[in-house]
Amino acid sequence: MEAPATLTAASRRAADGALPGGGALVTGASSGIGAAVARRLAAEGGWRLVLNGRDRARLEEVARGTSAVAYPADLCGPGAERRLAEFALDSVGRVDLLVAGAGIGWAGPFCTMPQPAIDEVFDVNVLATLHLIRLLLPHMVGQGTGRVVIIGSLAGTVGVRDEAVYSAAKAALGAFADAVRYELRGTGVGISHVVPGVVDTPFFDRRGVPYRRALPRPVPASRVADAVWEAVSRGRDEVYVPGWTRVPGRVRGAAPALYRRLAARFG
Repeated sequence: MEAPATLTAASRRAADGALPGGGALVTGASSGIGAAVARRLAAEGGWRLVLNGRDRARLEEVARGTSAVAYPADLCGPGAERRLAEFALDSVGRVDLLVAGAGIGWAGPFCTMPQPAIDEVFDVNVLATLHLIRLLLPHMVGQGTGRVVIIGSLAGTVGVRDEAVYSAAKAALGAFADAVRYELRGTGVGISHVVPGVVDTPFFDRRGVPYRRALPRPVPASRVADAVWEAVSRGRDEVYVPGWTRVPGRVRGAAPALYRRLAARFG
């Protein structure tokens, strides 16, 4: 029997290593980027959503608006990642997509940063994320399909003054995504790194220092959610938001001395 001449849109996405829908887990979903991603996936249809965040009231509000199941929890608690992974699998049967959006920041000179704050930035942004991915990847590999989307930051690409530890944490996520991507070749599972610049979210209020720069201007969280959907639907490895923010990293890689002089002058 001859193969059909045309494929459905869902089949084309699957053939490209992208996902047509299924079970999805989004962390950091109580507000900001995570909440915007949950709304975007719900709008696309075909997704059974599990949402995680630390703010129970806000998370349940987002869940109601997206027909999702809410699992409020702090992922830094002992065994929290395993309980979340098990809950997600029990709730939706299989996890085809993990969007790791949980994260916190801290702003100020590194020499004044309290040690507990250093630990918390790495615990939330890096360790909790890696532990959760480690728990869900074997499930995705076993089913032969899946995608992990890690929400990074431009700070992890170029480093930002007075955000040394946050920059280091986000850089770690980018390097992790690159390394694991090589391991996943041929498994049917992909990993995407979405790299936003400045985003208009409660992130800056929670870190205790507002965003004061004139440029770059903050973009809405919905724009990052669009980038996540591009990564998922097209199987993209890396997406910058907005697109021009990939330029500083390229300049840094091609001409590091020039980049450092410009960064020292313009911040």
